[in-house]
Amino acid sequence: MYRTVLASLALSALAALPAQAAEGKRIEIKGELIDTWCYFSGVMGGPESVVGTAHHTCAMWCAAGGIPVGLLGEDGEVYMVLKLPKDDESNGGETFLTLTNDTIEAEGMHYKRDGINYLVVSEVISNEGIPNKTHEDFGVIPGNTIPKSIVKEVLEEG
Repeated sequence: MYRTVLASLALSALAALPAQAAEGKRIEIKGELIDTWCYFSGVMGGPESVVGTAHHTCAMWCAAGGIPVGLLGEDGEVYMVLKLPKDDESNGGETFLTLTNDTIEAEGMHYKRDGINYLVVSEVISNEGIPNKTHEDFGVIPGNTIPKSIVKEVLEEG
């Protein structure tokens, strides 16, 4: 009897557990790659303050420091980017440093869990660059955030 009660309790507990994996859905989405810390915290001002060229350098610093990258979709939703193509490590790799604040169209897998959108980008279909220009010059770009491909070009030219 004791074992039957324990087995019933164990099965009930297992049945009550939430699903361990979220269902993914392949999507195409267009939006600007953003720095999620500044976007959500408001530390730099409202959402309009952390897009385009005005926020480019800060977004590079944050990505290089490990802050999660987001994609602010045209639908107004923010998607946490878990991976970009060509980066083996994570979303804050070289690809993001090259694409920060660019408006891209991407294809990938969308997952939603606990009200948060996640995106695993398999392909960047198009890149419009930084159409949200707020000044002509990006200003000082931190040395540790300059993509290796750009450093290589500069060294080869110089």
